[in-house]
Amino acid sequence: MSVIADRLVHADNAGRRTGRVVGAAAPRLETRIIDGAEWDRTIAGFDEVCQEQMHAFAVTRWPSVKQEPVLFLLDGEVVGGALIMVQALPLGLARIAVSKWAPMLKDASRPDADAIHAGMVEAMVAEYANGRGQMLSVLPRASIDTVNREYERLVARGFKRGSELGFPDRYIVNLRLSDEEQRKSFHQTWRRQLNKSERAGLTFEHASPDRIADFETLYTAMTDRKQFADHSAYETVPALMKVDVSELRPELFFVRHEGELVAGALIFKAGDRAVYLYGATNDKALPLRAGYFMHWHIIRWLRDNTRATWYDLGGTDGFQGLHQFKKGMVGDAGVIRPVPPVANYASRRLAYLLGAGAFAARDTLYAVRRVIAGWRNPRTRATQARPGANEAAE
Repeated sequence: MSVIADRLVHADNAGRRTGRVVGAAAPRLETRIIDGAEWDRTIAGFDEVCQEQMHAFAVTRWPSVKQEPVLFLLDGEVVGGALIMVQALPLGLARIAVSKWAPMLKDASRPDADAIHAGMVEAMVAEYANGRGQMLSVLPRASIDTVNREYERLVARGFKRGSELGFPDRYIVNLRLSDEEQRKSFHQTWRRQLNKSERAGLTFEHASPDRIADFETLYTAMTDRKQFADHSAYETVPALMKVDVSELRPELFFVRHEGELVAGALIFKAGDRAVYLYGATNDKALPLRAGYFMHWHIIRWLRDNTRATWYDLGGTDGFQGLHQFKKGMVGDAGVIRPVPPVANYASRRLAYLLGAGAFAARDTLYAVRRVIAGWRNPRTRATQARPGANEAAE
């Protein structure tokens, strides 16, 4: 364990958003790099922990990138952290420091949470942008509130808008409702489909991690049937299921019909926001409405067995059918909020130009790949209207 910074930092008092200070004065934070195993054990108790910030996930997903798990301490107490990925650009021209869904607060309810977040950002800027001369790229998670204070704080600090998702909305279900309240929250069509699924003879089960092979069989058959290129992080699943920190290990759920597995799901359940990671179905699932049945029981299980307040269903990748399904499940009590753009900062102009140029080249490559995929398989083309389109007819 090594101390890489211990600086008195102050954020830009740039304004107020939704009644709370965006540029709160930041406290003195000590920052430490720790090893991956200790990192995963430590962040398991964080309110804002997420899969992408797990060392076990990152080293599998990006094996060639240097991972630096950084804890932030206030008066000797851990108050947050950020897994920083340091990546070399082609030809060794520069390095960029990337952190996705970060920095994370250990206790998001503490009264000085905004100031702690500002302090973590300042410490990251001091070490990576000022100290190492790298471009720092930060992507906060989608906010439950209408205004993403974390992103606005980055902008107020001088971060510049970077890459953004084509379909950035995340669909987030409120878990803290009774069965009656939850069903009432669902949109009418979603509730009607759930009612039909409950008459179809389906059964729900929570499975142990050693049943992952059953899920893999279902998932492989689904991807082969749909002939979609899988750009997800599914290759990380074996490592995640072997994590020795039970809070971070995904939970496995199945739905059966007449003894046959027809649907399954892997759910990240730590922290204040559970996340739908992967789902799989066979041909019988759609007419049986197994997805409605499965998610209803997952919602109830998460409510009764975790401390999570919210259930993040992820995005849609531009598919209108997914939008309608998830929007109906979010219902009146949940929220649909966008993932903000990436926020980039560099103290040196050349570092920014090289880093931003690298991201622009990557985004162009991904866009070309999507076009080619659409030519090869028209079913992969987006069918959902772009953000901002009028949804009044829905």
